[in-house]
Amino acid sequence: MKELRLMKGNEALAEAAIRAGADAYFGYPITPQSEVIEYLMAENPVERTGMVVLQAESEVAAINMVYGAAGCGKKAMTSSSSPGISLKMEGISYLAGAELPCLIVNVVRGGPGLGTIQPSQSDYFQAVKGGGHGDYKLIVLAPATVQESVDFVKLGFDLAFKYRNPVMILSDGIIGQMMEKVELFEQVPRATEQPEWATVGKKPGRDHVVVTSLQLQSEEQEKVNLRLQAKYRVIEKNEVRYETYDCDDAEYLFAAFGSAARITRKAMEMARAKGIKVGLIRPQTLFPFPVEAFNKMADQVKGILTVEMNAGQMVEDVRLAVNGKTKVEHFGRFGGMIPNPDEILNALEQKIIGG
Repeated sequence: MKELRLMKGNEALAEAAIRAGADAYFGYPITPQSEVIEYLMAENPVERTGMVVLQAESEVAAINMVYGAAGCGKKAMTSSSSPGISLKMEGISYLAGAELPCLIVNVVRGGPGLGTIQPSQSDYFQAVKGGGHGDYKLIVLAPATVQESVDFVKLGFDLAFKYRNPVMILSDGIIGQMMEKVELFEQVPRATEQPEWATVGKKPGRDHVVVTSLQLQSEEQEKVNLRLQAKYRVIEKNEVRYETYDCDDAEYLFAAFGSAARITRKAMEMARAKGIKVGLIRPQTLFPFPVEAFNKMADQVKGILTVEMNAGQMVEDVRLAVNGKTKVEHFGRFGGMIPNPDEILNALEQKIIGG
């Protein structure tokens, strides 16, 4: 039976990991995501489901523990915030190259460098464009509510195992720290069967399996890359998710993801009250990106304003998607600053309507 609770975003996400049947969590504290590991440690899920929770000695250790567990076919996850995710990037690239499923959570804070513990969306490029070395992609989910933080944990594990690919939930300090009413899904039993690709040693009737991202021959490495690129095209075809608001009669369009989209909805309502017909597209998947949705809207609207808590990152993907059909501009606050609806509406009027 589903359960209704008032929960902080990070804690709700941690509870969702237990209920999703995760086998293991490996992490390291960093603000503003420390409640994830704190909640898991306090909850001690090994007694509930057998899930292992371990604070590693570093972010590098944590991601490599995920690599080991994922290689054995286990549901493994980790979480961190911006600088910590940067430290995990080598391991994330290895996981993608070895085609291993896992769930990675980034509760983004302002940067660059150590930056600030305040919320930001400045890790979009890192998440969507790879971040680590090599031609690889993560499936990237962008929650805008605590409820989506919960739902995307279950979805993230499902997609990770469906495509044998790491999945990232790109949250931020607002979503991670705020409290909302959430509906928790029922407990999913931990899997008892091991995937055929898992490295579990040689057994009767089963060949020895080697999991690696190392290919010393260029020809073999190219084959791996071609297989990965083909998989990403399938993901782009089948797994795009987004929401639209008041787009049917829109003459202008906002584009925003995550917590910025929540603020932008208020700006949209204010604009409508002034007689400005503006809609909003909110990507829920940042990869795969809703290219067709933006391209279609570009035939209808006079301009698009992306609203982001960064210096302008998703705006590049919107411009690529519309392919020159309409004007695209960016408005953002960064370094931990949060835009307000008045600023967003003013930017629409100056950059798009009057620009």
